Amino acid sequence: MDPHGQAISPTLAFLHHIYEPLVRYNKELEIEPALSTGWEVVEPDLWRFTLREGVTFHDGSAFTAEDVVASLQRATHPDSPIRGNLPAVAKVEKVDEYTVDIHLNGNYPLLLNDLTNVYVLDKTWMDEHGALNPVDPSKGEQSYATTHTNGTGPFVLDIRRPDAETVLTVNEQWWDEAQHNLTRIEFTPIASDATRVSALLSGQIDMMLSVPLQDISRLENAPGFNILETPGLRTIMLALNQSPETLGDSGDNPLRDLGVRKALYQAINMELIRDKLMRGKSRNAALPVAPAVPGYDASLDERFPYDPEAARQLLAEAGYPDGFSIGLDCPNDRYVRDEEICQAIAAMWARVGVETRVNARNASNHWQTALNGGSDVWMFGWATLPMLDSFSILSQVLTSPHDKYGAWNPGGYENAEVDTLVEKISVAQDEQERLSMIAEAFAITKAEVPLIPLHQQPLIWATNDNIQLPQTPDNKVRLWYATVE
Repeated sequence: MDPHGQAISPTLAFLHHIYEPLVRYNKELEIEPALSTGWEVVEPDLWRFTLREGVTFHDGSAFTAEDVVASLQRATHPDSPIRGNLPAVAKVEKVDEYTVDIHLNGNYPLLLNDLTNVYVLDKTWMDEHGALNPVDPSKGEQSYATTHTNGTGPFVLDIRRPDAETVLTVNEQWWDEAQHNLTRIEFTPIASDATRVSALLSGQIDMMLSVPLQDISRLENAPGFNILETPGLRTIMLALNQSPETLGDSGDNPLRDLGVRKALYQAINMELIRDKLMRGKSRNAALPVAPAVPGYDASLDERFPYDPEAARQLLAEAGYPDGFSIGLDCPNDRYVRDEEICQAIAAMWARVGVETRVNARNASNHWQTALNGGSDVWMFGWATLPMLDSFSILSQVLTSPHDKYGAWNPGGYENAEVDTLVEKISVAQDEQERLSMIAEAFAITKAEVPLIPLHQQPLIWATNDNIQLPQTPDNKVRLWYATVE
């Protein structure tokens, strides 16, 4: 329940019903005021925000500038798991009760994009419960804010039973004019695809996310249901751990060799995965961003060809003619066909001599292992949220860990030229120059293969046909726009 505890999109999307940011995306993915009513760029490195008056937290306390200052300080704390969501923020200051200054490390054009996913908590509430500093759930840490909430959003936490149900009720004191007609939200995690579909068909639930590909036609043919489908922004990838000197019992780390990394890439038959596992609904990718994301360059979006023979040759040239063994860590409840994709890739790697152990876990355990450097190769997805810009993955995944960069780079990839480009991109004012530098950084990282892009997965939801709900490419459910007839 801690909005500063994980930079995981589904978690933050759900918590947006309870907590709110200074600015938010609307149903057209346009930035609009939320807890702030306006802003101005006083200096290139100083933004001033005017806060919304008359807002109260769920416990009735008033929302003021002190809450914003404390929340942004907490989010950017060196121990914060989401510090990478505000990479340019240097300092936050209260001007008066309803005015806040945000000082940046330099000129930075994407501050509003970043702020959409950083939520505001009540300073007094945090102080009273010892939660002013962040904790990291991936390290097993908890605080009062992990299990309790006090936001300003359209819904209030009523019941919380982890892994069983989370129930929200409507906030009758919400400052905004409600566009929904809901009174209660019951969120039930159902890991099994078959059970989830059965729950929808039987009326146990009213909507579901991530409709299994094999069940789309079944739901389309069943009366009383709607299928919502749109191209997704999320690119599914494999990250390769180059950090340790050794992996497993091999005596060295084969992934530190470029030839090995490229061999693993070329041993994956993405056409087969698309056609068989994804039912033709995914889009194979060579870049870590989707075409709709600013910074995407079509000239770079061509995969290294699937070529098992070339992969074997690369392994032999790298000193592994007989292959080696490796672990492949995957979630089994996070992405479309995630575990099945990993099993297919393991079989493909086995054909070129790489013995692969697939470790499939629930998402929370998967992130805890991967983000602490415990995986050899690990699956992850990136939709460039909340930034909706290529700078997101460049700064958090493909930059060496330092300051507020590289929070999602436990694999130890480092390239000084990329780091320098990222610093320049962060302050570039000329849009064409900025896009050119992004393309240059992507060209470098594509050639060095620190990760293997796989595909963009489709977004497929299903609802009862009496529910009206906008679907956006960021795959975030915004139930404050939902109506039930």
